[in-house]
Amino acid sequence: MIQYLKQMNIIRKIASLIGFAIVSVLLYYTVVIYNARAKTPTIVHKALSSERMKLELSDFSANQLRALLRIQDQNFYSHKGFDVSTPGTGVTTISQGLVKMYYFDNFKPGLQKIEQSLIARFAFDPMTPKDTILKLFINDVYLGQHNGQSVKGFENAANTYLTKSFKDLTWDEYLGLVAMIRSPNKLHYIDDREVNRERVARIKKVLSGEYVPVDNSDWLYGQEVEL
Repeated sequence: MIQYLKQMNIIRKIASLIGFAIVSVLLYYTVVIYNARAKTPTIVHKALSSERMKLELSDFSANQLRALLRIQDQNFYSHKGFDVSTPGTGVTTISQGLVKMYYFDNFKPGLQKIEQSLIARFAFDPMTPKDTILKLFINDVYLGQHNGQSVKGFENAANTYLTKSFKDLTWDEYLGLVAMIRSPNKLHYIDDREVNRERVARIKKVLSGEYVPVDNSDWLYGQEVEL
């Protein structure tokens, strides 16, 4: 009987510790979401006021936008900040990508990935119109480096890599920039030209329906790239 009571006491202590840990985690992430919601209007306003906002959604053709979303975030207009189930899209949505850029000074995978997802789901995405999010993305998306300088946004990328404005890009040139998004330093338009061309070819197969991604991790569409 005494042994039984000791065991029950140990079980109660363990349960209390587990309960305390769960409550602490919930409180921590509640504060993270609360703070993010408080900062979101200022963050979005600052980003929209930046000189980087060179393009409007109207500067993209319907086919360009359709291709971008099909490859980068197929359910962008229907999901609520994150999507881990759509084949071929990976585990980072457009919203999550912007959260990583706007809300973290030095983002590190792991626990901060949870914060990133929660902020996208409960702060950034619900408080920001989808078209605004997409405008921020096309102007702020990281597209590699050139001569030691970061290149952000499609207009800057067109100027830097092709010495032309975005509106003058050919279809293949545009897809070459889209191809960089998932891994800008491994699928670089200039530094990894052949690898970039192969990705463009695979993207075309996805857009035409010739290739269907196996699962959400199949964002390279079978292409072997050392990441």
